[in-house]
Amino acid sequence: MEAAHAALALALMPIIFGAINLWRMPRVRGTPAAGTLVSVLIPARNEAGNIAACVETALASTGCAVEVVVMDDGSTDGTAAIVEAMAARDPRVRLVQAPALPPGWTGKVHACARLAEHAQGSHLLFIDADVRLAPHAAAAMAAHAQDRRIAMLSGVPRQVIGSLGEALTVPFINMLLICYLPFGGRATQRKPSLAAACGQLVMVERRAYDAIGGHGAIKGVLHDGIALARLFRARGHDTEILDGAPLATCRMYAGFAQSWQGFIKNAREGMATPVGLPVWTVLLAGAHLWPWFLLPSGEAALTIALMFALRAAVTWRTGEPWWTVPLHPFTVLVALAIQWTALGRSALGLKAGWKGRAYEAAAG
Repeated sequence: MEAAHAALALALMPIIFGAINLWRMPRVRGTPAAGTLVSVLIPARNEAGNIAACVETALASTGCAVEVVVMDDGSTDGTAAIVEAMAARDPRVRLVQAPALPPGWTGKVHACARLAEHAQGSHLLFIDADVRLAPHAAAAMAAHAQDRRIAMLSGVPRQVIGSLGEALTVPFINMLLICYLPFGGRATQRKPSLAAACGQLVMVERRAYDAIGGHGAIKGVLHDGIALARLFRARGHDTEILDGAPLATCRMYAGFAQSWQGFIKNAREGMATPVGLPVWTVLLAGAHLWPWFLLPSGEAALTIALMFALRAAVTWRTGEPWWTVPLHPFTVLVALAIQWTALGRSALGLKAGWKGRAYEAAAG
């Protein structure tokens, strides 16, 4: 059956990329050179429920010296008061207030740029307030950056998934990065278009960061991790994606509504473009959804089995819950629905909103 053969052919790309990337994705260990200071930089806007645990795990870092700088970006809850109390107990913690958001900037990118100005470290580790660092994470990432002379490192933290809505959305991040990105973001490939990153966990070498203009050079973007990685490579620096599961954990969103809104926010700077999204739809739907409509064909059944096996391998490596694996076809369907919704909203001139701010996707 020609249709079933086509679906199986479309499945070969993620299978090949996934197998190679799962095998080659670096899992880092070690300690950096004596005197290394890692600045853990946390932009925070209404994060009273997260910020204490985030700062505490950063302060528990071992293997190198750390400082923790939190930027309160216009919070209306108790975020600032919590950090102030922690700073009074530990001199490694500092709280700074974000200036008013200038025109043309997005909130998180502006906060990261200002945080870098306050940082004193040789390496800057940008994390979201919902990230919990492992004790060895800062040291291991700095050591890897120094040993390999890599300007920017990133990884997807082990995703904590607590609801069906999160299970239908969050696992697509690792599936896409591992199974559809040639070379898996490793530093062996320096092409800017193949650079990738996860904005939840990003370490940069300070001198290289300053040389490329830092976050100020990408001030209008929402998908800051990818934009920064591409900029580093375009300016001649290496970037790499690490195995982030041993380095940190993160619960991105709580429930389906928040997940939907969060992923739509970044979609227009990723897959949801008029040229790219039809291609992505063929690649994803053809391999992961179409075979279900071709049953009981033997080739279709084989394709379905291979896709579940691939998803199980990614789930095992990334530490995501096993119960999310049977939901895989629905996860792909929801991902495509998010991307097409984002493209439709953009065509209608609707802006993406997050935490009380509305943005347009940056060009390019």
